[in-house]
Amino acid sequence: MTALEAAVLGLVQGLTEFLPISSTAHLRIVPALLGWNDPGAAYSAVIQLGTVGAVLVYFAKDLARLSVAFVRGLVAREPFGTLDARLAWFVGLGTIPIGVCGLLFKRFIETSLRNLYVISASLIALAVVLFVVERLAAQRRSLDEMTLKDGVVVGLWQAVALIPGSSRSGTTITGALALGFTRADAARYSFLLSIPSTTLAGVFELKHLLEAPEGPGTALLALGTAVSFGTGLAAIWGLLQFVRSRSMLAFVVYRVALGLALLALVSAGVLAP
Repeated sequence: MTALEAAVLGLVQGLTEFLPISSTAHLRIVPALLGWNDPGAAYSAVIQLGTVGAVLVYFAKDLARLSVAFVRGLVAREPFGTLDARLAWFVGLGTIPIGVCGLLFKRFIETSLRNLYVISASLIALAVVLFVVERLAAQRRSLDEMTLKDGVVVGLWQAVALIPGSSRSGTTITGALALGFTRADAARYSFLLSIPSTTLAGVFELKHLLEAPEGPGTALLALGTAVSFGTGLAAIWGLLQFVRSRSMLAFVVYRVALGLALLALVSAGVLAP
């Protein structure tokens, strides 16, 4: 891997992690189109730490408030006593499904599921689901009304994102919309829910990548992570502005178009699956 590749992959990661278009798919597709080697699921997981940093910075006040409420709830023996304490618990409990499934299916996620046929199918399938949910969902609830059941359900949707091409933000936003939450609150909860899962995945893979004899090395990992941090901040701001007044239809169209184009390129032999 060169510095240019690391920077481009960091740019792709930062721009696509929080949009419902799948960062994993783009980190697989872009190198394939440019004739570069697949960076692998481990590298993708590590540079996600940059986008985790972006969430931590952007939502620093919210996270501080949730953390304080969580501790106070434990001390007062009322863990679900306030809205902020409940949200903190929901984020933690909602992370369990993706953590368990990630460990159970790690080998498949890093190998056979990175097939471009799988990615193209996932892009299109979730686009259809997102379109249906967008059209039918009430979109009247706010995070103030979130229950433990809602948190677990959205967590289960997040586990679907382990299939490359489905999109972690795409699945969680879709799940929250299906439960009746507004687009803005669905996106906001999706960002908060991303912190534990992407942090754990990145830290888990970081040690293995640094020890690998043919790994990208510390400098290239740092470069990709730094670029993903900067572009991730811009993507968070952009998506929150977008969903306040617009539907998710643009992302549906993009996913279907990309999935069909990818399927055509692989079927024609232009790209290797």
